[in-house]
Amino acid sequence: MSTAIVAMLTAAVGVLGTLFAPALSHRAMARQRAEELRAEDRRRRFEDRRAAYTAMNRASRQFHTLLKDALHRIRDGVYTDEDRNQLEEARRDYRDRYAEAQMIVPERVLAASRDVNAVLAEIDATAKRIDRGRARDGETAEGALAELKHVEPRLSAMRGVMRADLGITD
Repeated sequence: MSTAIVAMLTAAVGVLGTLFAPALSHRAMARQRAEELRAEDRRRRFEDRRAAYTAMNRASRQFHTLLKDALHRIRDGVYTDEDRNQLEEARRDYRDRYAEAQMIVPERVLAASRDVNAVLAEIDATAKRIDRGRARDGETAEGALAELKHVEPRLSAMRGVMRADLGITD
């Protein structure tokens, strides 16, 4: 190959490099920005799930605790309107946290939450019937307290599913 052809090819490559460098640089920056946006979206979704799990766990445990307290107070004949209001507030908070979580958490977490809810809702209904003097045959505060113990392993299981989904494995 002659030196003239080599010089001409070198010049052409230089011109093409000059012309394409901004386009390649722009494309690389766009790809990097897209990856940053995906990473930020993953981070945001993780934080949303973590916040929903924290709220669901706290609300379900608070409802459980106040329901247990209510049953003790009903049994002892010292259940007050203030106690009823506190339990109602906890019930609403629990329901609201579950409703919020339904849109962002995986089905396996919702399934674990439904397992908890099945027991809490039944005991809550029992407590209301007992409090209103409409207990079914055999329904007592003592019996409801014994049944309420069935929710404790379900609460732990739900927390375990949530932690596993967040990648916490200890």
